[in-house]
Amino acid sequence: MEKDYTLEFRNVGVNFNAGNADIYVWAPLAKQVNISILQGPKLALEPSQRGVWKLTTSELPPGAEYLFELVLEDETMLLPDPCSLYQPGGVHAPSRAVDLRSFSFTDTSWKGLALDEFIIYELHIGTFTAQGSFEAAIEKIDHLVDLGVTAVEIMPVAAFPGKRNWGYDGVFAFAVQESYGGPEGLMRFVDACHAKGLAVILDVVYNHFGPEGNYLPHYGPYFTDKYSTPWGQAVNFDDAGADEVRRFVIENMLMWFRDFHIDALRLDAVHAIKDMGATHILAEMRAVLDHYNLSRGMNHRLIVECDLNAPRYINSLQKGGYGMSAQWIDEFHHALRVAAGQPQQGYYADFNGVEDLAKSYADAYVYDGRYSEERQRSFGARADNAACRFVVFSQNHDQVGNRMLGERSGTLYSPSMMRLLAAAVLVSPYLPLLFMGEEWGESRPFLYFVDHSEPSLIEAVRKGRAEEFKAFQQQQDPPDPQSSESFLRSKISWPELAFAGSAKHMFDFYKDMIKLRKTQPVLRNGDRFNLRADAYPAQHCLLLYRWNAQEKLVAVMNFSSERQSLALPGITIIHKLIDSEQGSYAGNEGQHASVVAEGTVLIAPESFSLFSYV
Repeated sequence: MEKDYTLEFRNVGVNFNAGNADIYVWAPLAKQVNISILQGPKLALEPSQRGVWKLTTSELPPGAEYLFELVLEDETMLLPDPCSLYQPGGVHAPSRAVDLRSFSFTDTSWKGLALDEFIIYELHIGTFTAQGSFEAAIEKIDHLVDLGVTAVEIMPVAAFPGKRNWGYDGVFAFAVQESYGGPEGLMRFVDACHAKGLAVILDVVYNHFGPEGNYLPHYGPYFTDKYSTPWGQAVNFDDAGADEVRRFVIENMLMWFRDFHIDALRLDAVHAIKDMGATHILAEMRAVLDHYNLSRGMNHRLIVECDLNAPRYINSLQKGGYGMSAQWIDEFHHALRVAAGQPQQGYYADFNGVEDLAKSYADAYVYDGRYSEERQRSFGARADNAACRFVVFSQNHDQVGNRMLGERSGTLYSPSMMRLLAAAVLVSPYLPLLFMGEEWGESRPFLYFVDHSEPSLIEAVRKGRAEEFKAFQQQQDPPDPQSSESFLRSKISWPELAFAGSAKHMFDFYKDMIKLRKTQPVLRNGDRFNLRADAYPAQHCLLLYRWNAQEKLVAVMNFSSERQSLALPGITIIHKLIDSEQGSYAGNEGQHASVVAEGTVLIAPESFSLFSYV
């Protein structure tokens, strides 16, 4: 590696070593940089190479608050640390010095999970519990263990304006949001998850930073005008000054793994990362991470969200790719939703229900070089990567929260269809992801919400949301993102689990499907090549065949509102493993369970059955 990344500790911001604070600030625009310690002295930093300023001092203890004084050409500014670890007073307030090594983890025996063992549960800390904190989330870990998931994915926790936000408006990449419990709260949550055998994935954002409290441009060229993104200027990964911006991101990645014991990072919208340099920033991150993993005997991972259908993101470095461990596949979701009756509008217009769902089962990408009517061009490339390199879902924060009214499946579909959607995800060879609350059919919305303090920005967000959904406003206006009511309505309703009715039935089905995925050899091995998916468009049905040397399984899915009879040519059914319409899941509202006779299966409307066969 050309750059010097000290794997044992951070090389940016404030760090503690042998009783001293080592201070490192990149501020190439400044003529002088000082640190102003609240209730302490003001100290001058010494210039180093390429706009870096440094100081080692014993006068900044852990817990002290401070600001950096930037002496610029025409003004002097007092600003928070761009690499702050804690902003207890908010994004406009002083930074607090934190010794990350002072926390005593108890997870020394934790070595992580194999990638193909990941069954992911995505949650938002602020709405996962009534309290909206890491501490309260710890109390729900036993529920996740009982459900059977193996990994918890946390939406972004980097410090953002106010008390409520999805997290994608973060402006302090190294600081953990104060309203959630700060850095120690996250450490306690990770430690508690590991104690119960759960891996932790953290969602991070390297393609942009939020608009309010973003002081990075005052320090240096963190952004470039060479490119644009949906959120404004692109982060500077290949223009003048890019070396230190790349260091900023890679040091951030290493911190989450080393100091917070995070198992994997989910990188938001990497297609919006613009880098035309010789080595893409993602490839450099992977190279540094490989070195770190080797030095620690660990296997931390990078999972990406990417809508380009470009295998280079997950191809290995040796094959000229960026080496990402896995990627989210929105196309599986889109095909699944159209199969379930979603109108073919917007980005769903390109999908044909069970036919494209069958293709996604077999090929991961639906568009792998074929012509897209929506894009009016050929799109994507074929991916030959293992199944564990793809993450699929029937719900996630984007697909729910980016609807105008934030409706979950619990509002949009019948319980029968919800069970079918869940089974379609869990029987796939890919890594399944569940969104918090779906395991009991949560019906409360997950709305878009913010807590900005600048009136012009609040109005801009409101107008942007209204413009996005202007075609629907004859019915009603979008909920106000700034309103605390939008946030409170989005908190999931845990009391539903105490009821003996449909919530309990849904939970039992999810639990049993996850158990089957873990225990049935064919479902557990994640082989996407010993698989065949046959679509029956006229009947809105799909048969998914999966096999290995020990067993053969066929999943029967009926997305229609009518009972359907499907031929099972050339196979003999041996045993039914699960039926989404059996009484323990469907209760009194269920249809008759599926029946096999004389080479055909008669399957109930909106239902799923799984059989072994020869």
